[in-house]
Amino acid sequence: MLGFFETGFSALTWGSVVMLIIGGALIYLGIAKKMEPLLLVPIGFGVVLINLPLGGVMETIVQGKVYESYIIGGEPAGLFSRIFHYGLSWEIIPPLIFLGLGALTDFGPLIANPKTLLLGAGAQFGVYFSFFMALLIGGPSPT
Repeated sequence: MLGFFETGFSALTWGSVVMLIIGGALIYLGIAKKMEPLLLVPIGFGVVLINLPLGGVMETIVQGKVYESYIIGGEPAGLFSRIFHYGLSWEIIPPLIFLGLGALTDFGPLIANPKTLLLGAGAQFGVYFSFFMALLIGGPSPT
């Protein structure tokens, strides 16, 4: 039988335990209580993954040494660290999140009241209008 100090549980801190409980609560609220499941389940799942003991999300290799905090310019050490680093630097994760949320969006209220389509169109117009106005007045460029 493995001893406690030979497992990943020896690396648990009280902060990680609290965050694992919060992540579990978010998943529970999203699934069992159906409170915004499109938001709470992925957020809770992310909280649980980040706080797994010895998960290696924020570990970085710099000149052969592994550091516990994420250092810019170093190479990711663990699997989750690689997903985090390359998924964000190659801009893969944000479009996947929006694609997933868009695909799972319930169109029932829109079908029941087609006038709400104008609200969505107005929101899209506002996003593009704000972007182009920011470019016109000398705001930061997207490239």
